[in-house]
Amino acid sequence: MDNISPQHTELPPPPEIATDPLQLSPLNLAYIGDSVYALLVRTRLVAAANRPTHALTKIANNALSAVAQARAYHTLQPLLNADEAAIMKRGRNANSHSRAKNATVADYRCATGLEALFGYLYLTSRHDRLLELFDICWSEYHAKS
Repeated sequence: MDNISPQHTELPPPPEIATDPLQLSPLNLAYIGDSVYALLVRTRLVAAANRPTHALTKIANNALSAVAQARAYHTLQPLLNADEAAIMKRGRNANSHSRAKNATVADYRCATGLEALFGYLYLTSRHDRLLELFDICWSEYHAKS
């Protein structure tokens, strides 16, 4: 079976949307970014080893937690250009009416910012940059776990 390396991960093209992604609310960007980030995490896990699904779910849930995503937010922050940083900050500052279990409000807000950035990069077809940033997040996650 082929091993899926980080360089060969591809995302499906985004659908055409009626508005400029910059005009979407940061929570809408985070909504799609959450799915994109989860798909990348799950793809990496399956590519790394053939594991039982309950083991994959446990590892994925840890990697997708608000705490892990908040760490990724802080890791990426100094590496972003001004536009990317602004998107991430908009996501972080968005007024969400929900809160993650087992996470502080600050961690949850940072996780929302990270998801908004990934949603924006996906919807603008900046997949190379999205994968570059995800590789950094993934490496950092493995270094801390």
